[in-house]
Amino acid sequence: MQRALEDIKVIDLTRVLAGPFATTILADMGARVIHVEMPGTGDDSRGFGPYINGESCYFMSLNRNKEGITLNMKSEKGKEVLKKLIMGADVVVENFKPGTMERLGFGYDDIVKWKPDIIYAACSGFGHTGPYAKRPAYDAVVQAMGGIMSLTSNQSGGEPTRVGTSIGDILAGIYASVGILAAIHYKDKTGAGQKVDVSMLDCQVSILENAVTRYFATGAVPKPVGNRHASITPFEPFKCKDNVYLVIACGNDKLWGIFCSLVDRAELKEDRRFKTNALRTDNHSLLKPIIDEIMIKKNSQEWLKLFEENDIPCTTINTIDKVVNNPQVAAREMIVKTVHPKAGEQKLTALPINFSKTPRVIHKAAPLLGEDNERILNELGYSAEDIKQFKEEGII
Repeated sequence: MQRALEDIKVIDLTRVLAGPFATTILADMGARVIHVEMPGTGDDSRGFGPYINGESCYFMSLNRNKEGITLNMKSEKGKEVLKKLIMGADVVVENFKPGTMERLGFGYDDIVKWKPDIIYAACSGFGHTGPYAKRPAYDAVVQAMGGIMSLTSNQSGGEPTRVGTSIGDILAGIYASVGILAAIHYKDKTGAGQKVDVSMLDCQVSILENAVTRYFATGAVPKPVGNRHASITPFEPFKCKDNVYLVIACGNDKLWGIFCSLVDRAELKEDRRFKTNALRTDNHSLLKPIIDEIMIKKNSQEWLKLFEENDIPCTTINTIDKVVNNPQVAAREMIVKTVHPKAGEQKLTALPINFSKTPRVIHKAAPLLGEDNERILNELGYSAEDIKQFKEEGII
């Protein structure tokens, strides 16, 4: 079957997480992605554990479906090879600190002179404009500066807490892939390429959703509220008799009414303190102890069965071992297998987008360092002797 992006060629100059996440999305949708790495060391994430037979699981999870070539982009011969790669490509993606690619002669303004229709995606901490543009950034820095850590804590008013996954990088990768797809669509209509500039900080600001709205509406600075929701109640975990926490999310007054009936507390529906969502939220400190007393009377599975049968959104809090074995996750084929030449069989998370006509396919494990050097260089017209010389000179 045809895949959605199989006619798109991407030169992937990224490393670690944000950029590779973006290019993996493109690769999973069928784009031909050539990941360019430094000779000898490769992508920084090759040094991040855990390892299987010396190969980084971190790197392998972010670089499946890609081809790999090593290239010293600081050397003149390496620059010549890179220019040839780009001339035959549709998209270039990089996530260096702004100014790095320009110093190498491969910034957008450089490339567009000899490849006018190029789509050039740059993913960085703070973007290519503004007073912070050339600052270095990592996920924790962006989560802190972008405000999400100020909203995250295990208790109301508690210490700021980093979100457990690297959402600063991951969101930037997702937005970068969306931007690239939009640029491809525009190019299909007009023939013109463009620069796609994605800032990790911008992406964090974009997901602050109701926190920003609440601030502008009230002037009050939002604080962490623990596991509850700032605007919806009840919408949090409650401890059950078996010491398992059950998350209950009554997102409207109808669900609240059903919940009250199911727990044999119908009078709570008419309680003037809890009659509407706004009132329940204002009186959270009064309502939570009441629900705590209710939930502790039964085991989590008893409540889960009762609520699921009556369409109350709820779940126990799954650890990762339970997530990867969840029947819904399995039915959606979100855990897939690939076979790496050194690490052997590996299980990975899949692209979470299902297409009816253009399938997502993981057809290739992440490349070994420089695995595709000879084949790609042959495609560019280099001879076996050229390739031998490149190796001797440290070009590849």
